Amino acid sequence: MNLRKFFAELKRRNVYRVAIAYAVVAWLLMQIASQIFPFFDIPTWGVRLVVLLLIIGFPIALILAWAFELTPEGIKRTEDVDLSKSIRRKTGRKLDFLIIAVLLLVIAALLFQRFHAKVLPAVSSSPQKSIAVLPFENLSRDPDNAFFTDGVQDEILANLAKVADLKVISRTSVMLYKSGNPRNLREIGQQLGVAHVLEGSVQRTANRVRVMAQLIDARTDAHLWAQTYDRELADVFAIQSEIAKTIADQLQAKLSPAEKAAIEQRPTADLVAFDLYVRATALIDAEPDSPTGPEDLLQAVSFLDQAIVRDPAFLLAYCKLAGAHDRLYLLGRDHTPGRLALADTAVKNALRLRPDSGDAHLASAQHLYSNLDYDGARAEIGVAQSTLPNNPRIFELSGYIDRRQGRWEESTHHFERSLDLDPRNVPTLRSIADTYISLRDYAKAGAVFDRVLAFKPDDTDIRLTRAILDMDWKADTRPWHALVETMLKDNPGSAERIAPIWLYLAFCEHDSVAADRALAVFGNKTLGPDAVVFGRAYYEGLLARMKGDGAAAHAAFTEARAAQEQIVQAQPDYGPALCVLGVIDAGLGRKEDALREGRRAIELLPVTKDSINGAHMIEFFAVIAAWVGEKDLACEQLAIATRLPGRLSYGILKLFPTYDPLRGDPRFEKIVASLAPRLPAVTVLGGG
Repeated sequence: MNLRKFFAELKRRNVYRVAIAYAVVAWLLMQIASQIFPFFDIPTWGVRLVVLLLIIGFPIALILAWAFELTPEGIKRTEDVDLSKSIRRKTGRKLDFLIIAVLLLVIAALLFQRFHAKVLPAVSSSPQKSIAVLPFENLSRDPDNAFFTDGVQDEILANLAKVADLKVISRTSVMLYKSGNPRNLREIGQQLGVAHVLEGSVQRTANRVRVMAQLIDARTDAHLWAQTYDRELADVFAIQSEIAKTIADQLQAKLSPAEKAAIEQRPTADLVAFDLYVRATALIDAEPDSPTGPEDLLQAVSFLDQAIVRDPAFLLAYCKLAGAHDRLYLLGRDHTPGRLALADTAVKNALRLRPDSGDAHLASAQHLYSNLDYDGARAEIGVAQSTLPNNPRIFELSGYIDRRQGRWEESTHHFERSLDLDPRNVPTLRSIADTYISLRDYAKAGAVFDRVLAFKPDDTDIRLTRAILDMDWKADTRPWHALVETMLKDNPGSAERIAPIWLYLAFCEHDSVAADRALAVFGNKTLGPDAVVFGRAYYEGLLARMKGDGAAAHAAFTEARAAQEQIVQAQPDYGPALCVLGVIDAGLGRKEDALREGRRAIELLPVTKDSINGAHMIEFFAVIAAWVGEKDLACEQLAIATRLPGRLSYGILKLFPTYDPLRGDPRFEKIVASLAPRLPAVTVLGGG
């Protein structure tokens, strides 16, 4: 065979053009099928069938193009057509026009998707095997059964989350769609990035329970499956497992033997212990936004202790208990060896019960992180991840570890991965915003807070934190002041709730009258960055110092010192507690003690050990030095602190009274100016 003549004949018979035209049209048809079929409830196998038929049709189209020709008299075999009368060239030109037209349509469609994706997400934008388990409705007469209902929903969610072939949205995000509120399932699906949602209800009466569940395609509102289970109360965990396995089957998710066994495993055989566990979970989840956070954590600990007494083999209760103890320890609420030992015991019990449990290893990772053992925590995260594929805490904790180690970019990446599974988790969103604030990228931080306010417009803490950004960024307290005044006017009862933020504002504005009013409702709260917390007596001393009342300041700082000394005695090697004592001693004029305590705090918690609180140690050592008259040392430490990522901002240095002793010093003013917002560059166009 003469290959040159063969390829020339392929070209003459328009086989090349037919191949290109077929490929372009086939691609367009596949796109149309994948976009349109879901709206008509056509299952995914319909799209696969279209793709298969188009693939089979390709060689057939090429054979027909070779064997037949279109003539004015109709279709004839190529061998029967007189070459002098052939219209193949005209047919070729028509195919060229067809290819160009279809390509233009393809380009237009791609451009539309590119520029309108954020406004109108494509139907196929969510993974097919993705689901959000929305809060179930409590149909029981007893309102206390609402906790039981939440527990049923949470266990179904937790079981599905064990399936690696699924994307399952975390509990924190779905709880915003509490039953009883109007639900637009298409909007919810788009907001959470899922293709399916599971709804249901629970009715508990005496020793029986009725659970109804229904699976819905969030893209089309089509009901895919529904079932009602009416059984003995003791069978509730079996119901939860059955629902999870059925949903996995409906979504055509691959279920490994290990995943199937994990789904079928009951969390506990004691329903009272389970109820205590659910109540503790609700308190722990609400703690970041609760004004009584430490008290809530202690109440959660009490509930979990009771649950474990009833069922000493309740692994999840041990994991949750370890987390509550660790949080009290890490945040400095009770940074004592005793609290750490309680967390350690809970973790060891969990690992003893089930050494292969992902939940137990994740609790161990959290515990090691709280003790600043970052390498150990990373190793435990690696073990946990293999059995907890949909747990956003894996990535969230990785983000916290990265940030403590000064790996800021990696930290943000991990937080974003966590948000893919938990897109409406406000604490995680705040963590990303806090990262941007530490990097002094206030515009990005503001965008994150705006994202939260889009779905929680009445969140007081986020609104206030968003307003404070202008103070940090531009030393402008006006938005913050206006918001506080509006809150106090519209709801006078909110004064106690927002007292710390109100007090902070009053100090930034050097408004002693407002500070007095805020302190009057401050109670026994604390205020300070991260683990560095100051009590009421300290702020009374700071206010008196700002007023120039030396005697009142000395009395208040003396009271504050007595309380802080007890804290330091209980945790002598805890840098943040020693740092606070150093600032108080500086206020009392105990120069040598204050400087020694400040230096020791930096030694105990260097930036290399904790990039966040380590920076605070340097920052407050600068305050100590300024208060005891060591301005050279103060400016030296501030220069170090402002070169590090951290909370020190243009607004804080410009406004907060702790830095008043340094005002007017050229070195200090140069540091302040280095953090000032930069004006956008202006391009000047001159004449020729």
